[in-house]
Amino acid sequence: MNINADYSQRVVINHHELPWIASPESGVERRMLERQGDEVAKATSIVRYKPGSKFQAHLHELGEEIFVLDGTFSDEAGHYCAGTYIMNPPGSSHAPFSESGCVLFVKLRHLGSDQLEREVIDTHAATWHQGMVSGLTVMPLMQQGSGSTLVRWAPQTYFNPHRHYGGEEIFVVDGVFEDEHGRYPAGSWIRSPHMSLHKPFSKEGCIIFVKTGHLLD
Repeated sequence: MNINADYSQRVVINHHELPWIASPESGVERRMLERQGDEVAKATSIVRYKPGSKFQAHLHELGEEIFVLDGTFSDEAGHYCAGTYIMNPPGSSHAPFSESGCVLFVKLRHLGSDQLEREVIDTHAATWHQGMVSGLTVMPLMQQGSGSTLVRWAPQTYFNPHRHYGGEEIFVVDGVFEDEHGRYPAGSWIRSPHMSLHKPFSKEGCIIFVKTGHLLD
């Protein structure tokens, strides 16, 4: 199965417009943003656990990133409320579940040998750092290798035009993100290819999950 698997193409999707697709486990559903493979796949998805649902223990050969969007996600290591970032490194395993239900942003099978230790960050408690322009603050998430970052835009914040070596991937967590190509409310996923150019801004303010430099393959 190939869904938006051509990294040379710009893709914009609001996940709220996609259908929920059942997973092999009862009560766990997915909205597929990109996918290369069948059940074992390099993939980016929105995943919904209904209350009381669980996934059998499984191995992440090439790692996993999770950002909890709503509810409480759990595994044998703990419980993770909305706003928690989790990086499970290559070779790790777990048996996830949700007692009350949850919605997750999930990336699978895209990490490498420089991601060695599991990472968990509560973004409600972690420190924001000043960004490159006034009104922009950043929170590094993955600390190992080429990482992911949470970026917060105050209302009426404008950034300089720039290109993305290795591409850029954005998921709008809250608010409305914009550039000269369009307007992207919460739930939007934007993947821009290697050396793409844009001039981003936010009139209303927003929080976005960002990865850069990982789309050369």
